[in-house]
Amino acid sequence: MFSYYVRLALLSLRKNILLTGLMIAAIGLGIGAAMTTITVNYMMSSDPIPQKSERLFHVQLDNWSPNQPYNEPNEPPDQVTWLDATNLLQEGRAFRQAAMGGTSFVIEPSQAEQKPFIASGRATSADFFPMFDVPFIYGRGWTANDDNSQNLVVVLSKATNDQLFGGENSVGETIVMGGRAFQVVGVIDDWQPRPKFYDVSTGPFNEVEEVFVPWSLKEPLELPLNGNNNCWKPVGEETFSAFLRSECVNSQFWVEFEDPQDADNYLAFLNNYVTEQKKLGRFERPLNNRLMDVMDWMEYREVVAEDAIMMMYMAIMFLVVCLLNTVALLLAKFLGRSGEIALRRAVGASRRDLFLQYTVESAMIGIAGGLLGLVLAWFGLQGIGGLYGDMTEGLNELDLTMVGFAIVLAIVSTILAGLYPTWRACSVAPAGQLKSQ
Repeated sequence: MFSYYVRLALLSLRKNILLTGLMIAAIGLGIGAAMTTITVNYMMSSDPIPQKSERLFHVQLDNWSPNQPYNEPNEPPDQVTWLDATNLLQEGRAFRQAAMGGTSFVIEPSQAEQKPFIASGRATSADFFPMFDVPFIYGRGWTANDDNSQNLVVVLSKATNDQLFGGENSVGETIVMGGRAFQVVGVIDDWQPRPKFYDVSTGPFNEVEEVFVPWSLKEPLELPLNGNNNCWKPVGEETFSAFLRSECVNSQFWVEFEDPQDADNYLAFLNNYVTEQKKLGRFERPLNNRLMDVMDWMEYREVVAEDAIMMMYMAIMFLVVCLLNTVALLLAKFLGRSGEIALRRAVGASRRDLFLQYTVESAMIGIAGGLLGLVLAWFGLQGIGGLYGDMTEGLNELDLTMVGFAIVLAIVSTILAGLYPTWRACSVAPAGQLKSQ
């Protein structure tokens, strides 16, 4: 019976190509606009590390001014000081812990034809790589011993390795960064978590760094700071060491637990740590330390921008307008076939049969509109990519989930739009229609 309804729907759709085209175009435009913005918001808010996001926690310590909070009403800083990150790292109370901060290097290639260039970098600790499941194509991350010994080792991104070594295995090779020779211990495969959750301070959709070096090198090499730096208290001396030991927040600290329930014990440890620091004249505010897992941290930092959410709501409203137009077109189409409906009722077709027939016809319009909407959404996403460039890389792609959602959305919305016209068509009195023919 279903195949019969499909054949009837195809015949009906071909009878008036112009009207059918208008309905498909209306649905396609609405779906295209909605899916463009929904896809961007979906990619922005997706879990960047779903296999362990509930076990990774970002640390916040409230070392801010006693006279005012970092943010109203009583929010602690988003980052921690270099001193606190280093202290917590040395304590090692979590299953894994990673202190980190952005930096940069001038790399001097060994090939004479290549010019020196500035590379974005990240100073971090050995646990960074297993904690965040960083994939390697060559070698591995450095060890805790490299951290403790302040060894000049480096992990390269795939792009940097391609640039310096033509994509060959560079483990064991030496590169000159900032006038010092670093030994390559590993090369990361293509890895671009979206959002870049481990450091959203300079932008949650920025590129992953090009080189990674041990956190312990930051002080002896006086590595420059790349990223946000906020201070409430003047630095006592104009030295790099004094800056690092100041109350300026410019570093991130993450911990991983084998069991998410361990977060309560770690928070208690943080409170004890701050209590001890209070005895040294630090942390003048009441205890206000926090731990947030990956998804809570993304929500707290409002990774999905408000303007993106507003655009999505506006696109959904546009889809509703398109559906209202489709309702009017379907109503005109179905009521224009009153004579045919009366005849079918007279020869034994029930209202249920007619309702199913026109529902199938509405669904087929929805499928066609959904396919058109996918094409329009693809063009819309490419336009966003062209407008914002690398910033939207990984955010303007239609995955299978979004393709399936678009088709389902088109079918369901068109069926809902067709309910009233279908009900009106099924309510036609056959006797009166047959007399008027």
